[in-house]
Amino acid sequence: MTENNTTRRVAIVTGGSSGIGRETAARLGREGYAVAIAYGSSQAGAEQAVKEVERAGGRAIAVRADVADEAAVTALFDRVEQEFGGVDVVVNAAGIMPLAPLAELDLDVFDRIIRTNLRGTFVVDQQASRRVRDGGAIVNISSSLTLLARPGYSAYAASKGGVEAITLILARELRGRNITVNAVAPGPTATPLFLEGKPQELVDRIAAESPLERLGQPEDIAEIIAFLAGPARWINGQVIYANGGSAA
Repeated sequence: MTENNTTRRVAIVTGGSSGIGRETAARLGREGYAVAIAYGSSQAGAEQAVKEVERAGGRAIAVRADVADEAAVTALFDRVEQEFGGVDVVVNAAGIMPLAPLAELDLDVFDRIIRTNLRGTFVVDQQASRRVRDGGAIVNISSSLTLLARPGYSAYAASKGGVEAITLILARELRGRNITVNAVAPGPTATPLFLEGKPQELVDRIAAESPLERLGQPEDIAEIIAFLAGPARWINGQVIYANGGSAA
């Protein structure tokens, strides 16, 4: 085991090839973390994320893994422990967001949303609860849509409501381990996940809803995640709504 294996904190970031996950990986890299970029399909995005972490001063690898597949997630943790010596932080940023009114949403699409967003978080958290080292942190990504209740987002918001329940209960189940478990619930954030398929007029209207009169940026959310991953040791079992003051 190299010196870096024993001295660096190690993070796994799912959904690390784009959006909030990618920015979080780079942000942790600036803190000197070794980071595993877990991705589902975009190998090119994951490889670029690795370069961004390395430029920021961290070490990084990219690992393909279906977050809802228990064997794939187990293999992900195995690979990270082999490469870096252990796991201290897990960030669950993988997610999908197909939109439709409840009455029109295809149930196969609903099942995909639940499989990725809810089951995926559960499977990753299960491994994290067993393998994150004492003193570590688990950060799940929810959504302010659980409060904002915007039409068209019923399936997505339902999946994220489940993520919040998992977060609050797991924090209590890990009593005695000195591991914090929190969720960050972003509001509208300028990521490919949010922007895809939306006309500019709609994006501008949503941005104006916040008293700060803009969309969130991935770095806004990454800053909060990095805080929860490291110095925020007295924040535990909480959902942090990060939406610039948007109100339900």
